[in-house]
Amino acid sequence: MPILGQNQYGKAENRVLKVTRDGAVHHVKDLNVSVALSGDMDEVHLSGSNTNVLTTDATKNTVFAFAKEHGIETAEQFGIHLARHFVTSQEPVTGARIRIEEYAWERIATPGPGEHSFVRANQETRTAQITFDGSAWQIVSGLKDLVVMNTTDSEFRGYVKDRYTTLQETGDRILATEVHARWRHAWSDDARPEPDWDRSYGQARRDLLGAFAETYSLSLQQTLYAMGSRVVERGPEIEEIRLSLPNKHHFLADLSPFGIKNDTADGAVYFAADRPYGLIEATVLRDGAEQRIPVDLTNL
Repeated sequence: MPILGQNQYGKAENRVLKVTRDGAVHHVKDLNVSVALSGDMDEVHLSGSNTNVLTTDATKNTVFAFAKEHGIETAEQFGIHLARHFVTSQEPVTGARIRIEEYAWERIATPGPGEHSFVRANQETRTAQITFDGSAWQIVSGLKDLVVMNTTDSEFRGYVKDRYTTLQETGDRILATEVHARWRHAWSDDARPEPDWDRSYGQARRDLLGAFAETYSLSLQQTLYAMGSRVVERGPEIEEIRLSLPNKHHFLADLSPFGIKNDTADGAVYFAADRPYGLIEATVLRDGAEQRIPVDLTNL
């Protein structure tokens, strides 16, 4: 007989916009929340019995009710509230995983007294994943779609060359990538105070950007390691970080057919190739830490 393996269910991509009014000044939190529950759920698969099933509609309603009743201070804290509720209020549920994307809004300056107009910030998306098994927590914060570029201080040479190699060595190139990062916090026990999630996120973001900008790059792999190392070194609450960096290639445009010289000395023109692209991925760990973030970030 086939054996049922790991399984889970829930409601994905609940879009929640929470508006907090402080007089004429409004504050917004814009989240995309996905809930997955696991536990004593074999019978719903094997016999169709729904006895232990909390409906996905109920999980959706809980997300919106908690946003109203408890507010949203940070994505991490909101996820902790949800995960604790599902595991402690439903006996068959022994595990909860909450994935959250947070979208940033910036204020639009207006001459009037009110501060209630916003423009969606064209920057990275903040992410969080909260898992709880009834006793231990795992909090993985992160970001995605953070596009960065160095227009110099990057080279690539000395690599293996075989019969299929056509790439020319370069001592001065554009280095651009779209940063996808996840970092796991050491916090896992309710008995310990929670980190300051916003402060930790801001510091990690600054360290990623700082290391990218300040590293003379001999390869994107070297830059990745520098970025991850700085986050771990400067964030004592962070145990590991997983980075995925697609290499957004920029090649010198060939203008020789038009009799035009195109080189970096006098201001070059490049064409940006969106695919295929090199994909550089690695995990950086604090010494003695165990790797727990999945290799495939899309399956967090």
